[in-house]
Amino acid sequence: MATQKMLTFVSTPREMPEKRAAAERSEDFHEIYREFAASKAAEQSGRCSQCGVPYCQSHCPLHNNIPDWLRLTAEGRLQEAYQVSQATNTFPEICGRICPQDRLCEGNCVIEQSGHGTVTIGAVEKYITDTAWDNGWVQPFAPAQERAESVGIIGAGPGGLAAADMLRKQGFQVTVYDRYDRAGGLMTYGIPGFKLEKDVVMRRNRWLADSGVEFVLNCTVGEDISFDAIRGKHDAVLIATGVYKTRDLDLDNADHGGVVRAIDYLTASNKIDFGDEVPDFEDGELNAKGKRVIVIGGGDTAMDCVRTAIRQGAQSVKCLYRRDRANMPGSQREVQNAEEEGVEFVWLSGPASFVGHVTGDFAAAQEADVDGPVRTVRQIASVSIQKMRLGQPDVTGRQSPELIEGADYDEPADLVIKALGFEPENLPKLWGVEGLEVTRWGTIKASFQTHMTSIPGVYAVGDIVRGASLVVWAIRDGREAADSIATFLTGDARIAAE
Repeated sequence: MATQKMLTFVSTPREMPEKRAAAERSEDFHEIYREFAASKAAEQSGRCSQCGVPYCQSHCPLHNNIPDWLRLTAEGRLQEAYQVSQATNTFPEICGRICPQDRLCEGNCVIEQSGHGTVTIGAVEKYITDTAWDNGWVQPFAPAQERAESVGIIGAGPGGLAAADMLRKQGFQVTVYDRYDRAGGLMTYGIPGFKLEKDVVMRRNRWLADSGVEFVLNCTVGEDISFDAIRGKHDAVLIATGVYKTRDLDLDNADHGGVVRAIDYLTASNKIDFGDEVPDFEDGELNAKGKRVIVIGGGDTAMDCVRTAIRQGAQSVKCLYRRDRANMPGSQREVQNAEEEGVEFVWLSGPASFVGHVTGDFAAAQEADVDGPVRTVRQIASVSIQKMRLGQPDVTGRQSPELIEGADYDEPADLVIKALGFEPENLPKLWGVEGLEVTRWGTIKASFQTHMTSIPGVYAVGDIVRGASLVVWAIRDGREAADSIATFLTGDARIAAE
């Protein structure tokens, strides 16, 4: 009689891959979890209960066939498991690393709800695809038939690259334009290597290029090439720029030296990881080494900043968040990792103002106006912090923070990183596009069914439509938009538009 491979959750406890010790991992930018051994991946996959209605699948934005590839992994059929995994996801090895599984698939696992501990879905997904790469199962593809129609994609982040993959497989000619020197968007320059090592992203970029996707990098739309020029070169255009404009603070002395944006700080760190020269890092502006660091914010970007500062050798790292731990939007797993590595969280606290001074080397850092007096550049010395309490819920149901009068204090700081989230840039103005409608939040208006904008033949996906969101949602949007674009270019929709 065949041995039952599944439903072992009663006798087999949940296990994650081994996590490197905090003292070891805080010294480098390598990923913190080690790889599953084959036997352990099979063992953990076998804990799946093979639900008739798999909540893990329904709560995954891509609706990945999770129970199917868990069963195949438990049975040792890894190549088939990879084929099932990649059928619905362009980047399974990336999602396995950076998706907040505790809020999505794993958080809705049935055996988790019954008290047995969730299946380690993300770790198994990562293992399957890494094994596929190691064994040469991931190869560049060639479409069954080439088509003459071309698509221009603006933005080489997860949404744009997912669409490029799907369109190229259908034979369309695809060109991706991006402002950076490497494709990948925030997967390349926003997410630190300890969560997503960069060779994983670069490997996918090469795979797409080898499959016929053309990349035009170091290309800023509106400066190096106009939007109208891109429309003129292609039969359809997809906007997948993401959102890069940082939300700011309306505080006194917000322009002091040492107060920086999270996107600038993380981009510099990732460029250094690539071996690039970054002047603002070399001169210390974007380097936390030896500094007292304060990060303002409570999302995943803030977690990336505090943990990066630890690895750069900061003297101390504190994270200010105006609500409590239970209301923090970032992953609780990331909060735990940060605390293990030495980050101090200051809950129910927010900045009131920045206090500066001019001393030492910073006294020499001056800017002279052509026709005016020399203006000294003040350097951050401390942050005036306001203590808060949670009051009545707002319209979203979350308790609103309220100031506690007379509870302010000053916290010394040499580097303050603003990780307050991102907003869309004003693309119609930047690109000089008439007729491209936006919402009251500045995001592009696009059909939720087809992803087409107010301009026929122009589509938009990802954060530039949703606002700042998850990589997995951008992948879903990109794949859906690719199907809509294919229909537009080959079917009656194009004839009607013309």
